[in-house]
Amino acid sequence: MKFKKKLVLAVTLIVAAVFMAVPANYASAAKGDQGVDWSKYQGANGVYGYQRDKFVISQVGGYYNGSFVDQWTYKTQVSSAIAAGKRAHTYIYSRFTGRQQADQMLNYYLPKVQTPKGSIVALDVEDGYPDTDSVLYALGRVKAAGYTAMLYGYKSFLTSHLSLSTIANQYPLWMAEYPNYAVTPTPNYNYFPSFNNIGIFQFTSTYIAGGLDGNIDLTGITDNGYGSSHKTDTGKVVVKPDTSTPATNAGQAANNTAKANIKVGDTVKVNLTTNRWANGVGIPSWVRGKTYKVQQVSGNKVLLAGIMSWANKSDVELLSVGNTSTPAVNSTNSYTVQYGDSWWAIANKFGVSMYNLAARNGKTINAMIYPGQRLTIGSTTANTALTYTVKYGDSWWLIGSKLGISMYTLAAKNGKTINSMIHPNQILMY
Repeated sequence: MKFKKKLVLAVTLIVAAVFMAVPANYASAAKGDQGVDWSKYQGANGVYGYQRDKFVISQVGGYYNGSFVDQWTYKTQVSSAIAAGKRAHTYIYSRFTGRQQADQMLNYYLPKVQTPKGSIVALDVEDGYPDTDSVLYALGRVKAAGYTAMLYGYKSFLTSHLSLSTIANQYPLWMAEYPNYAVTPTPNYNYFPSFNNIGIFQFTSTYIAGGLDGNIDLTGITDNGYGSSHKTDTGKVVVKPDTSTPATNAGQAANNTAKANIKVGDTVKVNLTTNRWANGVGIPSWVRGKTYKVQQVSGNKVLLAGIMSWANKSDVELLSVGNTSTPAVNSTNSYTVQYGDSWWAIANKFGVSMYNLAARNGKTINAMIYPGQRLTIGSTTANTALTYTVKYGDSWWLIGSKLGISMYTLAAKNGKTINSMIHPNQILMY
């Protein structure tokens, strides 16, 4: 998870030994679906790993021996996962001791769960001083509430603080073990944390470059809470939650909306398989899988806010409809920075360019921002552009480097490609 740096446990087993040590109904990875888990660090709409991924487990919040820390991203992550055709589940960061704290934690968080009945609600127990009785009690309450109760953690920590075999006899485990921090798109079973009743194996925190937790479903447990999924004629994946919540309804509304009906204010994800912008220029790898507000629509193209580049509607996936997730700007046209914000995240909330946003506040996108800081947003309906006058010897790359903006984005914002000629005294928008 995201509370502290993952521990790398030096336990090396050959695959055959793993599967001999675990009961047959848990040993085989025949189900084999892979997925990711998200917290606020993956933003309002999450970060996607690979096109093949089938599920997402999102953090609703954390409990820290009496203190609550909600995840502002939880509801939109759940709806985005459903919109993208992923099965959405929930976890709670759980630092608690005793039944009283277990009750306090679950009385607060169980009513906030936005994934369907039957879905996973996992307790993430990876630090503090947990005890077996209170963990069993808490898992029992999750089960009684109608969810699939699951315990997440590292084998070394859990076995040193709990009777893990007692818990595993009653509830499935979601176990983490990483060989290293290299990008790892598929599990390395030589580092499997052999134990009874492991339903999900979290095999890396670097599923993709930049970091993302990668998981594999060993038993089909991530099907819980969902009917069968199917693909439409256009290749869109549709999942059917067994029960509905506001977040799953929002996700299904987006999933049911045809790409032809994408409009200004909607949120879209650039497909992981997309290679080129609408103008034929190659898309940088960091754009694929990211989400953006739609700032303009022109025929079968959409202009992505923040990076001001046109993409074909066929190359994006609709994650949310409308503009309901845009935070309100107060009467002074300012925004208060929240924990976990970045220039990109704030700009994406309001559908403005992060470069313009930074410039309006006398900064660049390399400047630090901090929670509680007030930023001037400017107009959220018309993205007033800044300009640059081309100098002798300039190039798209050189200007982009000066301004801290991609040369592809700079060219696209001016209706050109990086192969277009520029000349001294030409005015460019950025």
